[in-house]
Amino acid sequence: MSGRGRITRSTRSEPENEPLGHTLLAVGSFRHVVAPTRAVVLLSGGLDSSTCLAIALSKGREVHALTVDYGQRHRREVEAAKKVAKHLGVKDHKVLKVDLAQIGGSALTDTKLSVPEKRSTEEMGRGIPATYVPARNTILLGIALGAAEAIDADEIYIAANAIDYSNYPDCRPEFYEAFREVARLGTKRGVEGRPVHIHTPLIRMTKADIVRAGAALGVPFELTWSCYHGRAKACGVCDSCQLRLKGFREAGLDDPLPYDRPPKR
Repeated sequence: MSGRGRITRSTRSEPENEPLGHTLLAVGSFRHVVAPTRAVVLLSGGLDSSTCLAIALSKGREVHALTVDYGQRHRREVEAAKKVAKHLGVKDHKVLKVDLAQIGGSALTDTKLSVPEKRSTEEMGRGIPATYVPARNTILLGIALGAAEAIDADEIYIAANAIDYSNYPDCRPEFYEAFREVARLGTKRGVEGRPVHIHTPLIRMTKADIVRAGAALGVPFELTWSCYHGRAKACGVCDSCQLRLKGFREAGLDDPLPYDRPPKR
């Protein structure tokens, strides 16, 4: 793909519990254009967050993408995020640096720790792996919430998934329910009765569902990066690579990324 991506903006009515996007209202003989709903979308540069971004755009949102460079060993995803944001055509894209490597405690921020490889799906569902970054999604959501308040955005989109994942505690639906209450109680907008809505559109989707949704919305998969290693090619054996490959395989599509260890078909 080249140039700007083609996201089809929805003209259907939004669900009752979601604010409207860009809408044309007819009142009597007057027609009034309502500004699109402003949203902050957390964009890591991976498959899931890129699809989440495309979903927000398809709903007619004015998207302000936010990428956090937290000192991850797979820094290549930050560059991927820049390319995806440009390709899909967001209103604004900010990259913030918050060095969690100074805290450590994760194989993604401490190079002395090894990234687990060749784990089975069953193993991924047991325990919390070394790639868990302590409180990462709490930190990212806190930053996104601050960014949303600063620009008076109504929504935050985050690509959390609790189906095909590595058993991270901050990817569970109950965590997001709790954080919605934090957003309501701990912000100016919240106490004024205008809380920032936190959306997790991928939370109950399989990885194959995410791949299909991304393909339908024109996500440039070749620009994304999911591997926990920041090498020239994706490793194909870390949890993230395996889940990504599983999604493409089950969706019946080819993953355009080059792999150091080509996946078995």
